[in-house]
Amino acid sequence: MSFQFEKGEILLVGKPYSWTSFDVVGKIRSLIRRYTGLKKIKIGHAGTLDPLATGLLILCTGKFTKRIEEFQELDKEYTGTFRLGITTPSYDLETEPGVARPVDHLTPEALVEAAAKLTGTYDQVPPLYSARWIDGKRAYTFARKEVDKPIEPRKVTITAFELSGIALPEIEFRVVCSKGTYIRSLARDFGEALGCGAHLTALCRTRIGPYHLRDAFTLQEIEEQIQWSGLQEPSSTQ
Repeated sequence: MSFQFEKGEILLVGKPYSWTSFDVVGKIRSLIRRYTGLKKIKIGHAGTLDPLATGLLILCTGKFTKRIEEFQELDKEYTGTFRLGITTPSYDLETEPGVARPVDHLTPEALVEAAAKLTGTYDQVPPLYSARWIDGKRAYTFARKEVDKPIEPRKVTITAFELSGIALPEIEFRVVCSKGTYIRSLARDFGEALGCGAHLTALCRTRIGPYHLRDAFTLQEIEEQIQWSGLQEPSSTQ
């Protein structure tokens, strides 16, 4: 494979656990500079994944960075796990859990009914521990200072919300959703619908529109491909 990074490439990358999306962009940028000789290269991603999530990132380079918004508008598919009975301020494992509540009374029928109520279009409130802008600052700056700031809800669409495994207090799920959906907020809303609370314990983005995680490069694989491409066709841009 020979890349043409300045003309534009679409790179499918599997984001590792604990990496930020910007970490991945920075890594790919440094690899391109190292192996091709390009000193300046436009590169960006089409949709952030939280550090504690894994899965598909779409990266665009060169002239294809103009297409980032096009990819952001595509629907997304996720798989993961909710833990019922405990909430956290961030709605995931980033913050400490609260007091556990009982969940043994929950039936499979009640779980399916709660998921059905959250399928469709509804007003979802993003987490305060997020990169949303509030009064000129990222929301997480207020959250980390324990300043309670209201966040405006946004309309999101949950096309599919399937419970693929039930082993209380853990629930495995598959979700297909629109741009702007926070799966952490879906965990909160699911827990509230059940009256016991919940938080997200694992998340993987498996698809963005027609692009699938199964077709993505690992970081090691993409480094090998970029290195090979640089050896085959050195850049004329110095």
